[in-house]
Amino acid sequence: MGNTKKLSLVLAGLILSGSLVACDDGRGGAEAAAKQLASAVAGLDLRPVAFDGRDSTVANDQLNQVFKALAPAKPSVETGELTLEGDTARIPLNYSWKISTGEWKYTVEADLRKSGDKWLTVWSPGLLVPNLAEGEILSKATQSSPRADILGAGNQKLVTLRPVVNVGIDKPQLGGADAADAATRLARLVGVDPAAYVQQVEASGAEAFVPAITLRNTSDRAVTDAEIEAIPGGRAIPAELPLAPTRNFARAVLGTVGEASAEQIEKSNGTLTAGDVIGTGGLQQQYDAQLRGTDGTVVRVQRADLTREEIQAAPTDPRRTVFEVQAVPGTPLQTTLDTKLQQLAEDTLADVKPASAIVALRPSTGAVLAAASGPGSNGYNTAMLGQYAPGSTFKVVDSLAMLRNGFTPDSTVECTPTLTVDGRKFKNAEGYPKDSLGSVTLRDAFAHSCNTAFIAARDKVTQAQLESAATSLGVAVEAPKLGAEAFLGSVPGEAEGTEHAAAMIGQGRVLMSPLSAAVMAGSVAKGAPVSPVLVEESAPSASASATPTPTPEGSAPSSTVTAEAPAKTAQTPVTKAEAAALADMMRAVVTSGHAGFLAEVPGEPVGAKTGTAEFGNANPPKTHAWIIAVHGDLAVAVFVEDGGLGATTSGPLLKKFLTAAG
Repeated sequence: MGNTKKLSLVLAGLILSGSLVACDDGRGGAEAAAKQLASAVAGLDLRPVAFDGRDSTVANDQLNQVFKALAPAKPSVETGELTLEGDTARIPLNYSWKISTGEWKYTVEADLRKSGDKWLTVWSPGLLVPNLAEGEILSKATQSSPRADILGAGNQKLVTLRPVVNVGIDKPQLGGADAADAATRLARLVGVDPAAYVQQVEASGAEAFVPAITLRNTSDRAVTDAEIEAIPGGRAIPAELPLAPTRNFARAVLGTVGEASAEQIEKSNGTLTAGDVIGTGGLQQQYDAQLRGTDGTVVRVQRADLTREEIQAAPTDPRRTVFEVQAVPGTPLQTTLDTKLQQLAEDTLADVKPASAIVALRPSTGAVLAAASGPGSNGYNTAMLGQYAPGSTFKVVDSLAMLRNGFTPDSTVECTPTLTVDGRKFKNAEGYPKDSLGSVTLRDAFAHSCNTAFIAARDKVTQAQLESAATSLGVAVEAPKLGAEAFLGSVPGEAEGTEHAAAMIGQGRVLMSPLSAAVMAGSVAKGAPVSPVLVEESAPSASASATPTPTPEGSAPSSTVTAEAPAKTAQTPVTKAEAAALADMMRAVVTSGHAGFLAEVPGEPVGAKTGTAEFGNANPPKTHAWIIAVHGDLAVAVFVEDGGLGATTSGPLLKKFLTAAG
């Protein structure tokens, strides 16, 4: 009985064992090998994989050559359902690549073969890409989307594609000529640094075209194609670039475009590649994503040894496309800049040597029509980012605060030659007319810009009231519709003694930009605070910043005062009645003050205010020259750093601008 029981247990064990052996048909090992293969391909490292018909190191080198053009991307690879037939198996490998903004998905099949107790992968290039043959690799090319235009008032094209030529050495065309000699000759012809260009040419590959400079392709181009092609390897390749009408047209505001630098490419997380054109500075940089659109990408299969010359000479493209992301054109950026007025402003400043600016805007809408920075600004956006003491132009703010405290334009004030506050002597500008000293009306003190009369009113106007009056006129108030970086002005809410006295004449810690000065004048003309607009329908993230990031080039403002953040809104907006009184006094600057030369400007009557602001430690001190004006539905600010007197330096520039503007 006991033996029978033991025999039964043995037989049961044999039957169970036989069942397990029958179930172990090799599927588990094949699936494990397939998963190892998928993981190795996803990691771009085939060395751990055992192959049938190929050394794993050789297979790994081939994989990296095939996928090199897609770096730094790596695929996601998942296995499908395995099909087993004896000692062979087949399994789908499902690839997924993130290429540009698209996803490239495809499936290939891998064959496995059992050798002894081990499953080997049967090598084939088709494991990597469908129908890939030996000696073929992938190539990737970027298809740039058409960069959108920047438009101005009336849909004028401020920046649009304009013809250029890329001038450089095409190394395959050198023949037997010396590359360094050719590069030196070309560099001297086009005016670039010969040593640097020679180094660039020598460091480039044998098939490279090495650009030296990009020139506008106009009929009067200084360097001709014949001169370029007379140099071995010299070529002028026609192209198009987004350009303004002239090299300097609104350059500080609009910015420029150019090929992305190595640093920019590295920081782009794969969105930029070599040769991509991006915006640098100004609106081109701020709205780069909108203007640039989305580049297209095409992935092709080609012979590893295929040359550029063979591709160009072939009647049909010898490559085959396996994946493509279509380029999406950029969206135009609509601005309010007026081509005529912007160019007029720049022409007016053309001979001004110090940093300078002219800003013109339309008070009724806030539209910025011109924001020009002169050649002395060296590329800096003085018009919108400059931070300067406004001098006596700030008396518009003083006067509003005084009106609110019971003064009228006919109120009597005392204009003395000098006034001492806490030991500091204040005086009027050089050449102040003696017949305007003594007891004069506020209007007359404003028209002749009597410093002492306004400083004497400091006991009747607190610093907080000055700050409030400034915001009432749109100064030091956020401009959510501007759509560009700008300095909007800064007026401290607290100041005592000499600092408060200095603030009454636009000095001390009071700062303005030419843009904010034009806004102040425009608010008088409108009878309500002007909120400037440069970019129409700009995104909230693109609103004006009180602490703009300065451009790396150009002349930064001379002020060392730390600006304060602007207010959200004006708590007490200027009223039409208050603005009418201010306009009356600004008109007096022309009719009876020292801006009488503006009476000759044709059209509607001009109202103005001059300003001269001391800065620096020189003796006698240097001065900024300001003048603001309203002329119908036009408000203008003219500024010259280190310009002497506002009336004698900025005044004639304003007259020239207004007369030509019509």
